[in-house]
Amino acid sequence: MKIGILTSGGDCPGINATIRGVCKTAINHYGMEVIGINDGFQGLLNKDIQVLTEKSLSGLLTQGGTILGTSREKPFKKRGADGIDKPAIIAQNIHELGLDCVVCIGGNGTQKTAAKFAEIGVNIVSIPKTIDNDIWGTDFSFGFDSAVSIAAEAVDRLHSTASSHKRVMVMEVMGHKAGWIALYSGMAGGSDIILLPEIPYTIDNIANAISERFKQGKTYSIIVVAEGIQTPNGEKAASYITEEIGKRTGVETRETVLGYIQRGGSPTPFDRNLATRMGGHATELIANGEYGCMVALSGNDFISLPLSEVRGKLKLVTEDHDLVIQGHRMGVCFG
Repeated sequence: MKIGILTSGGDCPGINATIRGVCKTAINHYGMEVIGINDGFQGLLNKDIQVLTEKSLSGLLTQGGTILGTSREKPFKKRGADGIDKPAIIAQNIHELGLDCVVCIGGNGTQKTAAKFAEIGVNIVSIPKTIDNDIWGTDFSFGFDSAVSIAAEAVDRLHSTASSHKRVMVMEVMGHKAGWIALYSGMAGGSDIILLPEIPYTIDNIANAISERFKQGKTYSIIVVAEGIQTPNGEKAASYITEEIGKRTGVETRETVLGYIQRGGSPTPFDRNLATRMGGHATELIANGEYGCMVALSGNDFISLPLSEVRGKLKLVTEDHDLVIQGHRMGVCFG
């Protein structure tokens, strides 16, 4: 068999480990030929490819980013004035390249695109990739643990400055619609207040929680906030919370925005193993002729889900999540 592999959307730790997991399994176990497609779906439009061999995979397990490059090309978006039928061109190019299947590594947008290609008869197997951990159907996506580790370490470092200066420190982490990074890093870092897009908050509640802490002799507070929380006029999350808390409590308040730091660098051991196992399972699906599906982690087992079932859905934090419940029990304010 001859398979193609591409990475699409934002970069995150563990993509290269996944490429390695797919390719080593395909080459060594199944005797497949593997073609790397450069820059996501853009590479399929342009036939921009490279042959991947054992030598190509050296050093990938710990390397951040993606050796294949990535783009946010969405071939099924409404046609432009040029009238180019991108899906048809891609399907034709896949045929001309002699690819029996294409492995798509990406987030929610990629899963949606992969599902549409499956609908028009292209053999697709996808692997979920996101630091946000918001892809429906899988317990965890690789990249998430790495992002949480980076954010939790940042919270750890903020504790010493906050306590020394008796300040409130507000740290903003990624998560437009899903607050998984904020929840996991906030709890792991011993934050006092955690604000998530899924759980409503009021500034008064936050200010009261901080004032109450000071009355109890707790001279500093740490707030972890997801970038996607609602603000009255669309202000940046950390800036809004910092300004309002300073006004309402009179306590010196400072903000830190981690930004793209969360997406870079080497993956954690957990993510390396998760990526490796997902890559291996994806290759097994191809060998068995099981197309049109996404690899997913369910408990300790790997399963496959139809892309038609995954597309268009988000996995969000709920108020009955055990980490939220435990946080409440320990006195953490969620807004």
